[in-house]
Amino acid sequence: MKIKTSINNLNNYKIYLRVEEEVNKFFKRKGYLKADLPVLSPALIPESYLEIFETKFRYFNRKEKLYLTPSPELFLKRLLITGIGNCYYLGKAFRNSEPNSSWHLPEFTMLEFYKVGINYLEMADEVLELLRFISVRLSFRAKSRNLKKNDNRISFERWEKYSITQAFLKFAGITEEELFNQKLFIKKAKSKGYKVDSASYEDLFSQILAQEIEPRLGKSGYPSLLYDYPYELSSLAKLNKNGKIAERCEFYIDGLEVGGFCTELNDYKEQEKRFFQESEKRKKNNLINHTIDKGFIKTLKYGLPDCTGAGIGFDRLVMIFANVDSIDKLKLINIL
Repeated sequence: MKIKTSINNLNNYKIYLRVEEEVNKFFKRKGYLKADLPVLSPALIPESYLEIFETKFRYFNRKEKLYLTPSPELFLKRLLITGIGNCYYLGKAFRNSEPNSSWHLPEFTMLEFYKVGINYLEMADEVLELLRFISVRLSFRAKSRNLKKNDNRISFERWEKYSITQAFLKFAGITEEELFNQKLFIKKAKSKGYKVDSASYEDLFSQILAQEIEPRLGKSGYPSLLYDYPYELSSLAKLNKNGKIAERCEFYIDGLEVGGFCTELNDYKEQEKRFFQESEKRKKNNLINHTIDKGFIKTLKYGLPDCTGAGIGFDRLVMIFANVDSIDKLKLINIL
């Protein structure tokens, strides 16, 4: 790796600061409390779809493993349980074993916020309001590189909505029956040319989503909302009444996944069961066997209020408003 100074990015970086300023104004006006949180933790929530960074604290004979947090969720939910109310975090997060690319960096900025008393579809309105607020407050507008019309600005007046079922059928030709039946889904993926020998249902779902669906979202002039995921893809989300669908959304702007949100699971017994399942998946995938945040489960016993949490890749969000095609173009200093 090397360190690269990118002074040519100064104007884009100033846009980054403007968007950051407007985000803070939005949440202050809405009554959210901004939380300053640690980025090191002795334990983490087990998540099988991401890898983490491990380090060690040393003081004479004392040694303790610590981990860079991949999201602030384990801290924000503790605050919610104490009764802090609506809150947000805007700061660094870290994810390992992902290639440096125009959309990915191992160190990135995360905007995560929680609102009490609403569900995932109601949070969609809050997120859209945030996007409109930024768009109006900035003297420049987000533009699409794909809209073939004179006015190629992206409008945040409404969502283009697809359920997961609708999206997989429209863009990948996969029916609802195939989508929610693992054996049928894997068989369908094989017929489409995907390698299935050592791939799980979750792996193939993510591959088809990335290859066939995501590039076609958010390109109509409006952001796309993708909602109602299979429960296997949503370890921290509340399930609907039939137990097969998680109350989870992801949203896309101009073909780029920018963020997502879900109605938060607050049943500690169910969360403990899912922690075990995710931990087993991590072992199977040979991911770092980090300490599990069992204190998080104990905290849930005190009662997480009904709420929805949203996470937005802040760098990706700024890419849209700065009209750039790479996170690198926002940075004054890059570690490559």
